[in-house]
Amino acid sequence: MKKILPIALSSFCSALIAVFLFNYFQQPKTIFVNRADGAAMYANYDGTDLNYSNVQRTFLSSAPTDFIAAAEKVTSAVVNIRAMEQSAYGWWGSNSHGASSGSGVIISNDGYIVTNNHVIEDGNKYQVTMNDHREYEAKLIATDPFTDIALLKIDAKNLPTIVFGNSDSLRVGEWVLAVGNPFNLESTVTAGIVSAKGRSIDILEGEYTIESFIQTDAAVNPGNSGGALVNTNGELVGINTAIITRSGKYEGYSFAIPATLVQKIIRDLRDYGEVKRGLLGVKIGPVDGRIAQELKLPAVEGVYISSVTPGGGAEEAGLKSDDVIVGINGMRIRSIPELQEQVGRMHPGALIKLEYIRSGKRSVIDVTLKDKDMASKIVVKSDDNTVLGAMGFSLRELTTDERRKLRVSGVYVESIKVGSIIEKTEMDPGYIITKVGEVKVGSIQEVVNELKKKRGSEVYLEGFYENYPGEYYYTFMVK
Repeated sequence: MKKILPIALSSFCSALIAVFLFNYFQQPKTIFVNRADGAAMYANYDGTDLNYSNVQRTFLSSAPTDFIAAAEKVTSAVVNIRAMEQSAYGWWGSNSHGASSGSGVIISNDGYIVTNNHVIEDGNKYQVTMNDHREYEAKLIATDPFTDIALLKIDAKNLPTIVFGNSDSLRVGEWVLAVGNPFNLESTVTAGIVSAKGRSIDILEGEYTIESFIQTDAAVNPGNSGGALVNTNGELVGINTAIITRSGKYEGYSFAIPATLVQKIIRDLRDYGEVKRGLLGVKIGPVDGRIAQELKLPAVEGVYISSVTPGGGAEEAGLKSDDVIVGINGMRIRSIPELQEQVGRMHPGALIKLEYIRSGKRSVIDVTLKDKDMASKIVVKSDDNTVLGAMGFSLRELTTDERRKLRVSGVYVESIKVGSIIEKTEMDPGYIITKVGEVKVGSIQEVVNELKKKRGSEVYLEGFYENYPGEYYYTFMVK
């Protein structure tokens, strides 16, 4: 016992000394946790009109594995759209094999619906089915093939809507949901991440085409077109439009039109019946390694100006060939799609701050955008154009060469609006009008004058197609 006591006491003292030394030399570590909850500006939509106001809110995507709240918030505002064709002889495409179908997003509680142009372009009668199986016949307001956007309207009130989000704030790697009706399966929700932004896939055609798609790996299939791409807040950040596929089905990537661009397009379609585009007045090309080296660029990025349009905004501001655009209103511009998207959101007359590089020197200038006719303000349709618009077609004068070749005076039908009065007559673009009723016409103004006289009554057009023999007649009521 006498031997054990000293050993125990020695052990106890050694333990106390060890603890003291550990605490003295090994101070506790302090761990700093950095939280950077980004705040983004959102164009919030109140559901009463197509007017939007910026609302500051915290961007919540910190819990991306829980999509329940977002899905519940948006599914009731995504609809199924069936486009069918009705002719004077009956129905075409009225069965499941002939009718095209897709999705749409309710953007106002009084019935405005945005979808893709390619969803509705082959029909003239549109059926909208709600998430709760209510059905409505929709009216086509207007379309914009250059962005693949169409605006429909149904006669209903107090409808569920989706709040617009700011697609500029999307970041690669962020979770998103695709909501639509693939294969006519109602209210289908899939999830994925943003794979890329500002993506062009050469699917649209035309001089004023804008392709600056949001690329995601959320599963999108036939029938999803026109549906919603939303963030984890349940806010609309894109309209699902296309996939790249060899099989015709989803193979890994899908593409959506950014919501910030969609907002501008649908406002114009509602207010003017067409998109009022502000144009820089330049011909452009991509920047490659050779151009970057020759022009002393700091990086292989930006948009190369190959020429400027006489009388355009760019020329008036002093831009020249071989300048390289690298910024718009403080937004960095790396590629042609990014430039097209930024400019495509603006109207004629808009003043932008354009950053460019010339001979290795970076500069910023103000540029006033113009329209295709070099006007620097929005030109509202005249009464004459309204008459033609009500009928649903656009006309142009015959060129001198056409008059000489055809040996006739007349007016050329350049385009026909889907679902319009003229479209229902089965007239095709390329028709050359020579008479309105019994009156010969050789100019647009003469056509307009005769149509005005016939308002509220039936009229017929006489004319021909250049490559088809014989005369063709079309009868319709003038509004």
